Formats: sequence, C-alpha cells, structure tokens
Amino acid sequence: MDKLNILWKRVRGHKYLITLVVFGAIIIFFDENSIMQRMQYKREQVALQEEIDHYRKEFEESTRRLNELAVDSESIERIAREKYFMKKPNEDIYVFEDDVTE
Repeated sequence: MDKLNILWKRVRGHKYLITLVVFGAIIIFFDENSIMQRMQYKREQVALQEEIDHYRKEFEESTRRLNELAVDSESIERIAREKYFMKKPNEDIYVFEDDVTE
C-alpha cells in the first residue's frame, strides 16, 4: 500500500504534465483531425495540384494545336503525312521502322 501512495503522490504532483502529454498524444495521433491526418491531406493536395497543372498544360498544348489546324491548312497536310502516312497521288512513301510509333 505504501508503494501505491508514493505513486499517487508523484502522479498528483505532475498531473498537469501528464494531462498535457495525454492531450498532445490525442491531438497528434488519435483524433479524427489529427496532425498526422492533416499532413497526409496536405501531401494529397500537393499531388492533386501537380496533376491539375499537368492536365492544364496538356489542355493548353492541345488547344494551341487545334487553333493551328483551324488556321493553317499546311499543318493539316503535315500531320496527315507524318502521323497517318498519307501521300499525294504521284509520290512514293518510304516508312522506316523507327518512324512507326504505336
């Protein structure tokens, strides 16, 4: 019983410190909105923002190419020749294996 009284006196003497430690552990690890969870959300947000930036750049590039095709008929011919291997009636096309991409 003497050991229990000594333990109780120590706990009672450091009750504020123990309370702060328990509260801190709950906030950092166990709460639904814990600091760990917030850090994970922040990493997710950064990854999604990078993905948005990637698709925005891809959209701008596609829009630029579409506008180029709408204005310039030579660019349509160039793309038809390069991508679809089209030709004029009186010319021959030689396709190398390195040129074919799937």
